[in-house]
Amino acid sequence: MARNLNGYQRALDLFERVVAGVPRDGWDAPSPCAGWTARDVAGHVTGGQHAVRALATGRPAPEVGEDPARFVPGDVATAWRAARKECAAALTADALERPIPLGQLGDLPLGDYLEAYVLEPLVHTWDLAVATGQPSRLDRDLVHHAFATAHVIAAPMREDGRLGPALPAPRGADEQTRLLAFLGRAV
Repeated sequence: MARNLNGYQRALDLFERVVAGVPRDGWDAPSPCAGWTARDVAGHVTGGQHAVRALATGRPAPEVGEDPARFVPGDVATAWRAARKECAAALTADALERPIPLGQLGDLPLGDYLEAYVLEPLVHTWDLAVATGQPSRLDRDLVHHAFATAHVIAAPMREDGRLGPALPAPRGADEQTRLLAFLGRAV
């Protein structure tokens, strides 16, 4: 079965552009993710590539929420590009059909999971952009797709403490602002 991973790739491309725009002294800047620096955010998304590769190869996925900076020692952009390249190489047709467990959501083929995985790198692109003073406007189509995913996964994530409560969005807010507020981010 052919997979449409276009949104996933576009989200990774957007994240990569923001990583490339971080000034050399910007990695210690605080991020909108409580207790995390810009390096931690980049490490979390980079660790996510390691986790996807592990899912593709049937290996245990690393924990990416604890000490995420360990995934980007030294030059962050180099570590990101290496992880992305290794992950892409693991995404064979067979790997994309591999069922992966998603807790309360059941098992899903990896390719289907990645079609919805846009949310993670997209929102953290915003986090990294805000932390490092870069433009934070996200791709509207990806935001729309990510918001649909957020509505499906938010309840279980809030139940186990991986996502805070939603914030009220300002009246008349655009979809990006509503998505970020839904995910607990003050814009």
